[in-house]
Amino acid sequence: MDLKERAAQLTRDRRPFVHATVVRAQPPTSSHTGDEAILLQDGTIEGFVGGQCAQNSVRMAALGALATNESVLLRVLPDGAVQFPETPGASVVVNPCLSGGAMEIFLEPQLPPPLVRIFGTTPIAQALGGISELLGFTVEHDDAGIEQFSGTTAVVLAGHGGPEAEVIRAALDAGVGYVGLVASRTRGGAILDTLGLTESERARVHTPVGLDIGARTAAEIAVSIAAQLVQELRTAGLRAPEDDSTPSAAVTEVIDPVCGMRVVVGPDTAHLRRGGDDFWFCGPGCRASFAQETGAV
Repeated sequence: MDLKERAAQLTRDRRPFVHATVVRAQPPTSSHTGDEAILLQDGTIEGFVGGQCAQNSVRMAALGALATNESVLLRVLPDGAVQFPETPGASVVVNPCLSGGAMEIFLEPQLPPPLVRIFGTTPIAQALGGISELLGFTVEHDDAGIEQFSGTTAVVLAGHGGPEAEVIRAALDAGVGYVGLVASRTRGGAILDTLGLTESERARVHTPVGLDIGARTAAEIAVSIAAQLVQELRTAGLRAPEDDSTPSAAVTEVIDPVCGMRVVVGPDTAHLRRGGDDFWFCGPGCRASFAQETGAV
């Protein structure tokens, strides 16, 4: 499977990743302009954008790009002066383990679009589905009752009845950060009173749902809900709960005992054991130095 196919597969599976492309390289370096790689949440690198010494810098920057969902132009330089054209806005990393050369790598995070699950077939539900798709959200219409909410960013109940309390409870238990109920303040409050919600759970449920824009028609109410979703996504940090079916996004950072660089522990990180303790390194050079000095294997 080539990188293009792999990226398409990850997109279908709604798995976040970073697409890395070498846009400039100065010898001596093992990478070349146009080299590409995919970096996953666990620090795994698929493809090639430089040797092991450079990979750690790229991995650290890629994980940061995933956290902020902002593209990064990463400049990796060896320790000491190097003649390399300036690039405004580049994030500069000095890697003392590079044997020479320099490179710039464009890191583009690819996060799955927000997944909005809409319950109901009312005009509000239909209008909200259309607006959400226009905003680039992934929309699932769920009329059969309670389903699994893995990877769901928001749930909106717009059916004016049915198992609303059960759906709200299931969505909250699954970690969904936004649950919207289309109902009057009185009816919505009565439904929530039966659930015994904690303060933090109640903060995740919006009823009456939507921003107060004086909406009256189904389309206007749908606009107010969509606007509230955008507000939660852009200003409140709304994100989908972590999907237990995919590898954990948790990563471990350690300090290279030789050069002092921060290192992300991944499946291909240089590693040695000494006296029952584990040590990780930014590259094979530091590992070899450590082994020689300490007798580690």
